[in-house]
Amino acid sequence: MQHSATIPIMRIALVHELLTMRGGAERMFKTVADMFPEAPIYTLLYDQKRLGDWFPRERICFSKLQKYAFLSTNHHLYLKKFPHAVESWDFSEFDLVISFSSAFIHGIIVNPPTKHLSYIHTPARYLWDRTFDVQERASKGILGSLKQRHLERVFHRLRQWDTSASDRGDHLLAASKAVQRRIELYYRRESSVLYPSVDINAFPLSTGRREDFYVVVSTLVPYKRIELAIDACNQLKRRLIIIGDGPHRRELECMSGETISFLGYATESIVMDHLQKAMGFLFPGDEDFGIAPLEAMACGTPVIAYSGGGALETVVDGETGLFFRESTASALMKTIEAFEKMDFQPARCRAQAEKFSRVRFEENLRQKIVEMF
Repeated sequence: MQHSATIPIMRIALVHELLTMRGGAERMFKTVADMFPEAPIYTLLYDQKRLGDWFPRERICFSKLQKYAFLSTNHHLYLKKFPHAVESWDFSEFDLVISFSSAFIHGIIVNPPTKHLSYIHTPARYLWDRTFDVQERASKGILGSLKQRHLERVFHRLRQWDTSASDRGDHLLAASKAVQRRIELYYRRESSVLYPSVDINAFPLSTGRREDFYVVVSTLVPYKRIELAIDACNQLKRRLIIIGDGPHRRELECMSGETISFLGYATESIVMDHLQKAMGFLFPGDEDFGIAPLEAMACGTPVIAYSGGGALETVVDGETGLFFRESTASALMKTIEAFEKMDFQPARCRAQAEKFSRVRFEENLRQKIVEMF
């Protein structure tokens, strides 16, 4: 690939929604932070214990909400405060601001001549395509009806703000074609697709023997649909190892049988070890993109994924994995049984992951920046 043009010398600021957990978005942002080591990092909430080694505290520019972080870094507690916090930063000393948004950060205020390159992981799912699911979950329990009505009012106001704030970026980058379609639908704006990067070197191709288990690497939140993987493996009596943590963990543990194991947060070496040894990676949610399946494929591990969202752009059906077409445990079970009768080539999985390499991402991002100036 031809190297992109050199970025002119300029003052750059980086902005990320939340730095409170280690997920795919944070891993990709670390790549960008490494590209621009002099750039300060702005974020709404920061957890030094979890991410201080990736993003040192001295590099962080805190929002007004950080003073509440000692109480909780659960961002759902601060939803109503996010728009004001996002609009409170002053970027007048910078030539370029690059933001990475999953809900609100695209709404930062950047005045000319400063330019704003806005990377959209997704328009806020709980405000748009998943809003009714979120409200339905909130409606359960003794105070359910009150919580539901409260969320309806809050989400309505936030959608109004989100729509108006969507005009603020000078150029929008979408994490996938699926995200690009939602940007056009909800924001009525054009965008360019720039796939997130995978650190291929951190996930080498496995040459060892595969073991008799499946693996999930994910934050444990409802929309990831981890319960489908658990239900399917419970019924099939397949070993499943789940790496990751989150607010949904206790509920998932309660439904798990003796073949299901939870490791919680794990180091990169432990994640890599399991990806290299697993017979398959399960990806049951409808995701915006999904870096973890590509990390699995980089290790030569095929993927069983739900046929929707970003997985359609990364997994090659029948070559680097299999899709299940209905979001049900029974559909996943049938696909697992079909998967176990097939012979997937680790080298083919690796080759597919290399199409989303860090080098390619960095070159494409530099090119996008050069085109803005």
